[in-house]
Amino acid sequence: MRKKIEFIDLKAQYADLKPAIDARIQRVLDHGQYIMGPEVRELEERLEAYTDAKHCITVASGTEALLISLMALGIKPGDEVITTPFTFVATAEVIALIGAVPVFVDVQPDTCNINPALVEAAITAKTKAIMPVSLYGQVADMDEINTIAARQGGIPVIEDAAQSFGATYKGRKTCNLSTIGCTSFFPSKPLGCYGDGGAIFTNDDALAKAMREVRVHGQERRYYHTRIGVGGRMDTLQCAVVLAKLDHFDWEIEQRLQAGERYLELLNNLLSVQQLTVRADRSCVWGQFTVQVENREVVLERLKNAGVPTAVHYPVPLHQQPAYRDLCRISGSLKNAEAVAARVFSLPMHPYIELATQERIINAVAEAVA
Repeated sequence: MRKKIEFIDLKAQYADLKPAIDARIQRVLDHGQYIMGPEVRELEERLEAYTDAKHCITVASGTEALLISLMALGIKPGDEVITTPFTFVATAEVIALIGAVPVFVDVQPDTCNINPALVEAAITAKTKAIMPVSLYGQVADMDEINTIAARQGGIPVIEDAAQSFGATYKGRKTCNLSTIGCTSFFPSKPLGCYGDGGAIFTNDDALAKAMREVRVHGQERRYYHTRIGVGGRMDTLQCAVVLAKLDHFDWEIEQRLQAGERYLELLNNLLSVQQLTVRADRSCVWGQFTVQVENREVVLERLKNAGVPTAVHYPVPLHQQPAYRDLCRISGSLKNAEAVAARVFSLPMHPYIELATQERIINAVAEAVA
């Protein structure tokens, strides 16, 4: 019987890292500080060093990271936040939760990231933040976006880097490219825990202080609340898991890079499969390996029958979601977002995927699109 293809192989990762992960978890069980234990600050310091950001604030999830960032910036009901409609719902969800308006601009058809050339036209007097998403593991065009934000009076830029932690952009690490960077440690992310978790990064002392307070119910000191907050702490056990994985992370990133390059090479002769355009500097960490095809549902059914797992990230852009149709503002045409939403799908991608498995997958893709 042929070996089952795993879309994301967390079991292989755990088997490889079991002694380190088990030891880290046992240490927490022994000291019993499950909330804000010493591993929380240890992880923050390690991530500060990894990204070269001045401040890291661990939080309960990638969604909480975005929400706390908006709250720390003082975004209010009626304010506008410019972002992409082609992303996971959390990006727009946090904007709506605080009563602000998501303003959607179109994406680039070849990268699926927000098109910086369209951002400036969407800015109004109500614009209080810009939130690009570094989708599928490749950083958005942050320099262009930061330049626009500065030119328009210093609008804060929040990078949603939930899928791109470990990626680089012009030699700099994602999450340390703008006013604020946010990431997720959801288990399937490049650096994942065994539940929910996330982190916020900034070089701004005042913002860091505000975000630390918002994370613990707006508390400056015990039972003294200076601002509205949330229960947004990342628990100690999850920090311990990430700490164990962080020691191995550079190796995993290299394996992802090699796997991504192999996929691109194997797909070169499949003209009916459109690859994402990626920078030539090995900067994409392939949080997902995503391609585009016509007749996607037919192709996915054939791949399923061939034993190849797939996923679609994301089938319906946010401006077409029932919950957001009446909450958002649309700036210009969103035809690219709508087109890629109908065409994209993701193939198995993880650090432990073997060349033979990738060859089997691409052979099945070739047959499915034939």
